[in-house]
Amino acid sequence: MTGSLKASDTDRAAVLGVILMLLVAVLNAIDAVIVRSVSPDVHPFVIGFTRALFGLLVFLPWILMRPGVLRSGYRWMHVVRAALKLGSLVAFFAAFALAPLADVTAIAFTAPIFVTIGAWAFLSERPQAARVLAVIAGFAGVVIILRPGQHDGIPPGLLFALLGALLLSIIQLILKPMSARDRTETLVAWNLIVTVPIAAVPAALVWVTPTAEQWLFLAAQGVIGALNMGLVTRALSLADASLIVPFDFLRLPVVAALAYLFFGELVPLQTYVGGAVIFAASLMMARTARTRRSRWI
Repeated sequence: MTGSLKASDTDRAAVLGVILMLLVAVLNAIDAVIVRSVSPDVHPFVIGFTRALFGLLVFLPWILMRPGVLRSGYRWMHVVRAALKLGSLVAFFAAFALAPLADVTAIAFTAPIFVTIGAWAFLSERPQAARVLAVIAGFAGVVIILRPGQHDGIPPGLLFALLGALLLSIIQLILKPMSARDRTETLVAWNLIVTVPIAAVPAALVWVTPTAEQWLFLAAQGVIGALNMGLVTRALSLADASLIVPFDFLRLPVVAALAYLFFGELVPLQTYVGGAVIFAASLMMARTARTRRSRWI
């Protein structure tokens, strides 16, 4: 009887984890729409700053009630990670402003592929045949989305998306040793605290005061970003990453639907095919990884 109760509790936790991950996918899609909406008049550097600022304001009461969460075995690594995270966000903001939202979203799924390559190059992990095939398949998916020969070179927006995914993969590689000493809550708190002053510098160079409507959108985006960090952390505490991470792929059709609804963007079949190939490759790498534990920060 006790075993049945434990199994039932585990099942309920897994279902809740999946629901939270679905909510994250929807919120990420809304985030992309907000960036596209304000991007004609608000510079990506300013969006990066306001996202960090409003995200910190959301988490600040929680941090003040738990000052012990700031105890860390690292100092300057938090600065490096925050700078890279800001660079990744700004790159994606520029991509959302310049390229079809669905294309950018699909290319964002390449981050695990870059993580795998980085682990081979810098963490002395030995390539496995299945993971090598997954990397090849992932880049094939990128080629499908880029559709070489149909453009005069690769569109700048998609280059920014690739840069954002590459920077995100470097962050994940840095997090691997950091997460061995610092708790997830500590990593989240320090990322928010450090990012605000770093983001303020480039934002000041291009600053144009947003309108009241733009401030509303920017505040909403910051809240969404902070909420997503909390939801992902909670989802991963409830269920295995291998179960809930695949649901993040639903972000692509949600983004496609919102892009059509708000901006009249039609998503070509190649984007869905390429996105599915990239996501399948990322999922294959996750399932064949030496460690089954994942952290999304």
